[in-house]
Amino acid sequence: MNSDASRGTLITRIWNRDPTVWSDEPGAPEIANRLGWLTVAQDMSEEVDDLVQFGDAVRHEFDRVVLLGMGGSSLAPEVMRQAFGSADGFPSLTVLDSTHPDAIRAVDIAPIDRTLFVVASKSGTTLETISLFEHCWVESGGRGSQFVAITDRDTPLDELAEQHKFRRTFNNPADIGGRYSALSLFGLVPAALMGVDIAKLLRRANAMAESCRNTDPDENPGAMLGAMMGDSALAGRDRLTVLLPLSIASLGPWVEQLVAESTGKDGRGILPLNFVGVDPYGEQDNGLLFIGVDLLDSDPASVRRSREMVATSDHPATVLELMDAYDIGGEFFRWSFATAFAGAVLGVNPFDQPNVAESKSNTQRVLDEASEAAHAPYTGSTDVEQFFAAVEPGAYLSIMAYVPSNADNDDMLERARISLESKLGVAVTAGYGPRLLHSTGQLHKGGPKTGHFMQIVDSSFDHDLPVPGKPYTFGRLLTAQADGDFQALSGRGRPIVRMRTMAELLEKTT
Repeated sequence: MNSDASRGTLITRIWNRDPTVWSDEPGAPEIANRLGWLTVAQDMSEEVDDLVQFGDAVRHEFDRVVLLGMGGSSLAPEVMRQAFGSADGFPSLTVLDSTHPDAIRAVDIAPIDRTLFVVASKSGTTLETISLFEHCWVESGGRGSQFVAITDRDTPLDELAEQHKFRRTFNNPADIGGRYSALSLFGLVPAALMGVDIAKLLRRANAMAESCRNTDPDENPGAMLGAMMGDSALAGRDRLTVLLPLSIASLGPWVEQLVAESTGKDGRGILPLNFVGVDPYGEQDNGLLFIGVDLLDSDPASVRRSREMVATSDHPATVLELMDAYDIGGEFFRWSFATAFAGAVLGVNPFDQPNVAESKSNTQRVLDEASEAAHAPYTGSTDVEQFFAAVEPGAYLSIMAYVPSNADNDDMLERARISLESKLGVAVTAGYGPRLLHSTGQLHKGGPKTGHFMQIVDSSFDHDLPVPGKPYTFGRLLTAQADGDFQALSGRGRPIVRMRTMAELLEKTT
């Protein structure tokens, strides 16, 4: 596998959709039927006119689009929302991927009758997405003309959209997994609704795809990145440190989900670390691999930083240069190809997520029990200090915050992360729940047994919200999701503690 010839053959086999690249069983689930992303940019080019016409037809009716989705259904639209914004005369985009009552209530503020809701779920059964739909359906007064669905054909969401007379249902190709779906309808429908030039985006993606057909691994941008990721991880450098300019910071969580959920299994995995606008700091071990992502047309400070990093780093390092924001289309493909390639190097199936269902089933059990006794325990100061003392060099720590995603919480998480990296000398990640259950959660449970976990579960809601048609509230759903993951992690012997508030996190970490 290490020779150029064998890796050139690997490139050919990937393009031939050979499932034995990742498994000895040709019919292995979630491989043979998950390779549609290879040609999705080309295939979606045929849908551009329809998508543009749809976006133009509805833009005068709505001031805002609210996307209800999780994981692969929400992270790529968030990248494009930040990178492009909305064109003149097109509605703004809000991504709602939280079950926290305060986050949901914030979406309810704007006039509901001028809001178009996009319900996005590949399976059509995602608990969070369907619960959010039920809430928004009631808030809208049950007007199907305000709803659009993106899902595979013949899913429960497909049927629900027909029953409720949604304005439109977009059926995505079934052979594309959620985290590989950025260039499919899951990414393109929200982009079209914002007025993004999706034809231009797809042209950049297709150009990258053509470059990734090159069977010379040293001339193939996706294979080069994938080999660097996979080889570094095998050598113990499994901390993928991505340096991003502020204007495309949301590319970081998308890369995080793609890489962590694809590689984190069978005791192996690559841990993505995202740094925005600052140099990496804190970690003292040698398990790092640096990837700089530069926007050449708009962020000269980021370009200087990345080039200095490559010139001075003692770690493997490279820089990916984007001419402008539309090159994100190419990055969606490059990183997808690279992650699939890295999976082959590591010997894992990058298209399944075997440990994600564990937390889901635990969540449902906690909801069914409907008992306070099902809650995981909160942790005292003494136990937290013992928890910190057990974090050894080479480990990582993950802060999992079940709180609304907003600027204040972003700032507090970053302050806690900086403090803990300095205090413990290890890599520290931070993310929001329940989003992380559909992202890094797979790596947490299926990857290397080096993770230590801190939950912050905000259950002091000023005003909880009922989940229509269910015997529980969104607040109860949020805590059940945290409880379910607590049980999944502790059941696997992963060290985990819980706190009540972000203020408590800062008090104990700074």
